[in-house]
Amino acid sequence: MAQRKIRVAVVFGGRSTEHAVSCASAGLILSAIDPERYEVLPIGITTDGRWVLTSGDPARLAPQLALSGGTLPSVEAVREPGTEVLPRTGPGGLVEVQVSSPGSVPRDLGSVDVVLPLLHGAYGEDGTLQGLLEMTGTRYAGAGVFASAAGMDKEYMKLILAARGLPIGPYVVVHDRDWRGGGTAAAGTGTGTGERKRVLDEIAELGWPVFVKPARGGSSIGITRVTGPEDLEEAIEAAREHDPKVLVEAAISGIEVECAVLEGADGGPPEASVPGQVLVDQGSVFYDFEAKYMASADTMRIPAPIPPEATAEIRRLAGAAFDAISCEGLARVDFFYTTAGQIVVNEINTMPGMTPASGFPMMWAASGLPLPELVDRIITTALSKRSGLR
Repeated sequence: MAQRKIRVAVVFGGRSTEHAVSCASAGLILSAIDPERYEVLPIGITTDGRWVLTSGDPARLAPQLALSGGTLPSVEAVREPGTEVLPRTGPGGLVEVQVSSPGSVPRDLGSVDVVLPLLHGAYGEDGTLQGLLEMTGTRYAGAGVFASAAGMDKEYMKLILAARGLPIGPYVVVHDRDWRGGGTAAAGTGTGTGERKRVLDEIAELGWPVFVKPARGGSSIGITRVTGPEDLEEAIEAAREHDPKVLVEAAISGIEVECAVLEGADGGPPEASVPGQVLVDQGSVFYDFEAKYMASADTMRIPAPIPPEATAEIRRLAGAAFDAISCEGLARVDFFYTTAGQIVVNEINTMPGMTPASGFPMMWAASGLPLPELVDRIITTALSKRSGLR
């Protein structure tokens, strides 16, 4: 008898502001999965949280899941009409999947061997989906609950990286309670009084310009570059539309460099790719959403134009950041290489973008690991994990 194919549930979309990026990631990954080895179950999560079946035909998905021409993709555009997915725990640590259609009896789709959670941002990359999969005893690709949560929350990510001795830049955290406390009452007369002014003063000490961003966001959504105090409060309010907790970072003069990381084979140390320089479109003030995904020009220069010793150090620090938050599977670590030749860790992404414009697959391709082999390695690593605590 022929050996059964490995069933992979590719889960994408989600409730976060990065829904479109997740869809684009799924489009690229689905086109690269080996159909001779894997049977793919494409499951989309709509922006209102419904789990639905989508087309499994990469030729149909790819055109609709490309970030081009200003069109943002969505799960709704490729969902199978009238279907909602009902995952449930099955025997042997697998998840059994049913599909429910209005007015019909649910039909069983069988067991899934591993989940590839291509979700970015809140309600997916932040440990929430990982917790659900842990509870069902399902193997899945990427970081676990803690690493996902720590990697998503930039405040705690920076605290952990700093505690491990990694170089990070100056920043200020704007907590919801402090910001809502305002600064109208006399200091010291009640809870939260004067806290907004204190926060604004701390930010001013960073110098100008600063970057204001949601603390648990990604894809540069909600980020504003602020050149002076007159625009600061407006920028914080704009970030708070996405997250009540806001991070304000001092601008660092230099180039942005990224490095892709994979979990080491057979439990070995993490492996880092050739680093690449982020290229910002001339029409963009900084590397915002449009510059990342909508620009017509190239987005990466690989290898990054930095000295060999800096390249080696960035690769070392990428692995150290991966280990610092107990990451698994894959990650992308972002750096600044300053005009003075210093290296600063900016952040780690536990489920990096996989779109045609994303650095993660491009850097691994430049390192000798083309996309089909990269996807196979990510899935194989996930299949080798045991369920439960590890």
